[in-house]
Amino acid sequence: MKLKMIIALGVFLTAPLAADDALLQQIKTYEREAYSRTVTTCDHLAGHPSDPERVTDGVSQAAMDKEAAIEACLGAVKEDAENPRLNYQLARAYGYAGRHAEGETYRIKALLAGYPQSLFVVGYIRLSGWDGRPKDPCFGGELIRRSAHAGRFAGLVGFPHYALTGQFSSCASYPKVDRQEMMAFLEAASGRADGYYQQILVEQLKHELASMPH
Repeated sequence: MKLKMIIALGVFLTAPLAADDALLQQIKTYEREAYSRTVTTCDHLAGHPSDPERVTDGVSQAAMDKEAAIEACLGAVKEDAENPRLNYQLARAYGYAGRHAEGETYRIKALLAGYPQSLFVVGYIRLSGWDGRPKDPCFGGELIRRSAHAGRFAGLVGFPHYALTGQFSSCASYPKVDRQEMMAFLEAASGRADGYYQQILVEQLKHELASMPH
């Protein structure tokens, strides 16, 4: 679908749920200095390798010992309940274990703190329906857009990708789909692209975005 059609359709279609509106209004700007960055067992067992706020190398989904990670992160969160990194990692372990309902409280706590990784991950979950709930591309897309503003590489490239493929064509109030903003996301991503394939992805998205009629 052409970008101008994506933008135009959003004006007329159904508004998102009030609960999502309220949640969006509560999300803060993440303040790294407000939280401990002391490395815990939770970080070793459940940190995400692509999380820009990680304090260890992180572990892949396939390599994670999910039950050990849950136990370690429950302990870490008990000791440092407000730390969004630890809450995110506990939710990550629960999610990989298929225990989505148990992880939701921790996932939302990290999200409300504006934790960049949570902005993207919760956005992806809601857009894709990964946790088994109905897909919500509008709410999910707005979170991914906010993750881009927070500097998360996946958001910088993910939001333009989802916009260009029509994921937000049924959205009304949000997310904003703006060519200039998305090009700025991709320019920022270009300076952060790690290696050949990421750079090609960014250049391809820039080309597709520039090729769309105004």
